[in-house]
This record gives sequence, structure tokens and C-alpha cells, in this order.
Amino acid sequence: MSDKLPRVPKGFRLAGLHCGIKSDEAKEDLTLVVCDHPTVAAGVYTQNKIFAAPVAIDRERTPMANLRAVVVNSGNANACTGQRGLDDANSMCQAAGDAAGAAAEEALVMSTGLIGEPLPIDKILTGIAAAGEKVAADDDSLLSAARGFMTTDTVPKLAGRSLSLDGTSVQLTGIAKGAAMIGPNMATMLGMIMTDAAIAPDASQAILSAAVAETFNCIRVEGHTSTNDTVLLLASGAAAGEESNSEALSGPALDEFGAAVTDICRELALAIVADGEGTTHVITVDVTGCESDESAREIALAVSDSPLVKTAIAGADPNWGRIVSAAGYAGVTFDTTQVALKLNGVSLYHAGEPVEFDAVAVSKSIRDERDVLVELSFGDGDGAARFWTTDLTTEYVRLNADYHT
Repeated sequence: MSDKLPRVPKGFRLAGLHCGIKSDEAKEDLTLVVCDHPTVAAGVYTQNKIFAAPVAIDRERTPMANLRAVVVNSGNANACTGQRGLDDANSMCQAAGDAAGAAAEEALVMSTGLIGEPLPIDKILTGIAAAGEKVAADDDSLLSAARGFMTTDTVPKLAGRSLSLDGTSVQLTGIAKGAAMIGPNMATMLGMIMTDAAIAPDASQAILSAAVAETFNCIRVEGHTSTNDTVLLLASGAAAGEESNSEALSGPALDEFGAAVTDICRELALAIVADGEGTTHVITVDVTGCESDESAREIALAVSDSPLVKTAIAGADPNWGRIVSAAGYAGVTFDTTQVALKLNGVSLYHAGEPVEFDAVAVSKSIRDERDVLVELSFGDGDGAARFWTTDLTTEYVRLNADYHT
């Protein structure tokens, strides 16, 4: 995140505050977003068969064209909490709707934190009402709202883009949280992208789904897919004026908008990986030359998910055997005589055989830099994929051994 905060798009007001979920009163644990007018909303959610009450509610409502509020709480996931969890999530929607002067059905809800514990719903409802009195569109409100998403994150995660589309200035601003339990489809993360562009609901859903597929669904920390993962795309259509009913974007302008959404998702996804618990290296895994993109994705996933690869990078060990063998058990058919591997630009393995390299120099390149590049190439086609993962350190084990879930 840059020092300069992105602008809040027109049509949105936000607030973040402490309502009493987290023990530290200095930490925000509730965020409210109010939409000044009916707003388009699309969503992408966890693929875990066990999913939290907020996911159940939001999945039923999106895509939608009449959103008026989003409420987010951190510190408690409201997952595996049965009927009470659904009742509490619906109560949060009702309170958020009341704060926006709208119906409960015009609100969405996101929760993140400890699993299996009931929400302190009275504190949350009081907090939503208080947040409704504070919502604003200034930098302080945006930053406080971003902090309200955080659990084990060390920093708030924000990204923005400004575009001119069809002669109108458009703003996109994204918030995300996530630092561990990170694996595709999605991870322990929440994300929200706000824009004042005018986008039709179906187009919003298609754009968000495509963006998530190549960003948030391509990051790993330890491969755990959580119960609450949600990314929302909110489009107020207010770019041309507060009361604007601008015609929805189409054609090249819509394509440019979609590319900007993907850029923001990628920036936020990389921020999640960089903030991974105990992380000392961020690893980019590039796979090319496969029979299909799906084959490349399976190989990239196997390498990114390998504890032996991740611990080798943590120890600055250029252990090419761990990387190549991970590709070999990915379940993908390929010509083994055409496999090549580079690590930080240095060839370690070529045409199915190891090559001589300066192990000390490559080890130093890993040790001295936070970013590590793994390039695996094959000779079977044009399929390609890129994943981002982290090393696996003793600090990660310590943090998650001590963290109650």
C-alpha cells in the first residue's frame, strides 16, 4: 500500500470502530459501508462445503442491483454457529439497513475471525448504529474501515485506480484482509472493491469472477481454504454525479474497467502473501509450455503447496530436486525430457537433466532478497500459469500453534 490513500469513490461512505469483539479497545473490529443510492453488487465466495452464515446470505443475494449497505466484523467468523449464526447475520443486515435507511435485504454482511463461537450480537448491533452516525468519505474513514477488516494482518490492505472511461473520471478502491489460512478457492480473506462506474450486475459478476480466478485464487500460504472467504465488487454508478443514472459501461470501456479490477485484486492478493504469518520470502511460481492452462495451474499449485519447496526457500537452499519432483506428482502428463527450471534467473535443470551452477551464489540471491522467482518450463504446448506463495518458517508454526481457532 502506498503512503497516499486511494480516494473513496462517489456514492460511498464508510466508518470503522471498536465495538467490543476484540479485547484491544484500540483496534477496530467493525466496518460499515453505506451506499447513498441503490448500488450494483457482485460476489465470489469460498468453495469450502462448510461455510459461514454471512456467506450463505450474501451468496443468495448477489449479483444484485439495489445494495445500500455492507457491514463487516472482525475477530469472530460467525462460522459453524448453526441457526443462531444465521439469525445474528440477518440481524446485522437489518441494523446495517436501518443505518442506511434501507431494508435488511438491501444489505450484505462479512465476518472473519475465530470459528465456532457465537457473535456478541448486542455489542455488534450497538456498534453498527454508532458507525451509522460516523460514516464519511474522507481518508481517515477509509483507513479506519480497512483496519476494521483485520485479524492477524500486520497492516491494512488498500489499493486504488483512477480511470477515464467514455469521458468520465472513474475511481476504483479496494480493501482486503488476509495473512494466513491462504489457499485458492479462496483463502482466509475478505475483499471489497468499490467503484463509482456504472456496471450492470451480470457484467460485474463476470468481471469479478474472472479477476478472482487469476489473483486471489492463485495465492498460497499453507493451502487452507476457509469458511468465510468473500470478495465483493460494488458499483454505485455515481461517477458522473451524485444523482447519476449513467448508462452501464460496454465494449472497450468495460474491458478497460475489467482490467483495472484485476489489477487491484492482484495488488491486494500480493499484499496478503507479503503479510503471510512468519513469512520471510514471497515466491512467484511461473509455469509455461504446458499442454493447457489447467495443466500449468496444477503444476504451479503443487510446487506452491510443497512444504519441502517452501522450507528450502526459507533456508536459502537452491534445492532443484524438490521443485522438479513436485511438478512430477502434480498429476499432469508431460515430456520429462523437456523440463527446465530456473531459480532467480539461474538455470538449475534443463532438458530433463541437472546443470552445473554456482550454488553459493544462488543461495545468496535467495537469502539477500525477499522476492524469489521459480520458473518451470515444459515442451508440451502454450499453457501457462502464475502462482504466488511464501516460504514456511518456524515462526509460522509458532504463530499458528498459539492461535486459537
